[in-house]
Amino acid sequence: MSRFLSTASGRRGMLLYGLPLTIALAVGTLWYSHVSAQAKAAHAAANDSSGVTVLLGLADRAFREHHLVAPIGSNVYEFYLSVLPLDPGNKLAMARLHEAFMPACDEVEREIGEGHLDEAQRELRLLRDYDANHDQDKNNYKLALLGSYLDAQRTLLIRKHEAEALQIRGRLTAAAAGEN
Repeated sequence: MSRFLSTASGRRGMLLYGLPLTIALAVGTLWYSHVSAQAKAAHAAANDSSGVTVLLGLADRAFREHHLVAPIGSNVYEFYLSVLPLDPGNKLAMARLHEAFMPACDEVEREIGEGHLDEAQRELRLLRDYDANHDQDKNNYKLALLGSYLDAQRTLLIRKHEAEALQIRGRLTAAAAGEN
């Protein structure tokens, strides 16, 4: 009988100490699973919010406000072109860039016509970056025409400045001859 008592008391001891230990391990495992799942979700949200989602939100706002290629640093082309290296297959970015292409070309043409040649050059560079790396057609004559128009306007501006310089030089020469 003593053998039976020692075995029964051993079993009771195992139950008394083993059961709480098993419960503690189960609760710890559940807690660890919950915490690691939250950490993974937070990490994914942090990576997403620091990149693609934020840029898409900014690009969307710029698109609604019709800031296609200007102002510098806050326009559709700069935002969506920044999304593509992070998410090369982003269909929204590609669709919006394609959709905004012709209106953006019109803006560049207007800038050239108004004589804002440096701004037009910057805007044209954005459109060329998009066209060279992402446009499926690759036959965009509009960019070639805008480039030629910009070059022609630069040439006209140089000639105008040269003519003004000649007039100023002529006045200075006449003034110097009158003093003598």
